[in-house]
Amino acid sequence: MTLDQERRSENSGICKCVATPADKTAYTTKVSRNPNIGKLQAGYLFPEVARRKAAHLLKYPDAQVINLGLGNTTEPIPEVITSAMAKKAYALSTPEGYRGYGAGQGERPLRAAICSTYYANLGIEQDDVFVSDGAKCDISRLQFLFGSNVTIAVQDPSYPAYVDSSVIMGQTGQYQKDVEKFSNIEYMKCTPENGFFPDLSAVSRTDIIFFCSPNNPTGAAASREQLTQLVQFAKKNGSIIVYDSAYAMYMSDEYPKSIFEIPEAAEVAIETVSFSKYAGFTGVRLGWTVVPKDLLFSDGFPVAEDFHRIVCTCFNGASNISQAGGLACLSPEGLEVRLNIQILYRKIFNIAHLGKKLILGKKHVWVHFPGQSSWDIFSEILEKTHVVTTPGSGYGPGGEGFVRICAFGHRENVVEACRRFKQLYK
Repeated sequence: MTLDQERRSENSGICKCVATPADKTAYTTKVSRNPNIGKLQAGYLFPEVARRKAAHLLKYPDAQVINLGLGNTTEPIPEVITSAMAKKAYALSTPEGYRGYGAGQGERPLRAAICSTYYANLGIEQDDVFVSDGAKCDISRLQFLFGSNVTIAVQDPSYPAYVDSSVIMGQTGQYQKDVEKFSNIEYMKCTPENGFFPDLSAVSRTDIIFFCSPNNPTGAAASREQLTQLVQFAKKNGSIIVYDSAYAMYMSDEYPKSIFEIPEAAEVAIETVSFSKYAGFTGVRLGWTVVPKDLLFSDGFPVAEDFHRIVCTCFNGASNISQAGGLACLSPEGLEVRLNIQILYRKIFNIAHLGKKLILGKKHVWVHFPGQSSWDIFSEILEKTHVVTTPGSGYGPGGEGFVRICAFGHRENVVEACRRFKQLYK
């Protein structure tokens, strides 16, 4: 058939059937999938929330959707910090200012500033500080450090990265659907009844204890007395605490901002910290981990030396541009403008009330809907208010029946979201 004939055939509305080869079987390698990754349940929480948000936008393309589901910052980074990063970036285009690989542990001026700003008189020195591309990344590096043969405990509910990284490392057994837990993990139940601090007398001994204060997702902050109990519990059991203080700067001064404010903590604790919420560095990526020289393995070998080896093997150091921003953030001017941002966020947090059902945290609103499914509550709120929240069950079995509403957001968005909530839950 000529091209002209084909065109006439198409114009006449006649369909020509063309045989196609049978579906080709996909080629597979001979490499087995990591069975530990196969244990993970569904998708990682936040991508699943994003997927459902996208589906909602397809259904309601004109809806004014407010996203209070992800703990992302919204206020611009102060110019004193971005100008320092810009200056560093421009310097890289000059022979005098160019730098290649930096110190894997982080630049000394930044580590010195971290020590003087956050750990003055706490016995933490520059060599104890490891600058990184964020606390979440360091959680996984710490899992490399501990290996697959350790046992872990987590707050329930808690940030899902602790459990998921443990599963991937092979530290856990299979997922038990009847109780919605992985075997070989100690879930430390945190409820309104116990003030979201676990009853340590009911907690079994584990090698590693992941603990976050203020907690993500509940927002509950541990008191000095409670952290003293935790440190003594770890000492009694010979455990190591991985203390996540990503949101510590949003606590009032009555709460410890570092685990190392507690006596003897340097013998049992590691602390991970982030610039993300301190300075709006969620996309810039900068944080640090403190591994004290006094923290030793059972054979007496310093934990910091092994972590240094992990860092050198798996990481080439944080971006020198990010570190320039971090150093500016810790300057007197940077500290002052950053404090103004924290005050703004705190004012926003105080708006985010939903009435009798809420538990107001330091950065989130943790709302209880007894007897209801977290995902069902999430879907109802999204469908009826066009507000994205986070289902509490994504943080562990103890989160079932709750949703997390993040108070990081533009003030006008939080006010509008609260107006919609009040209409829904009159």
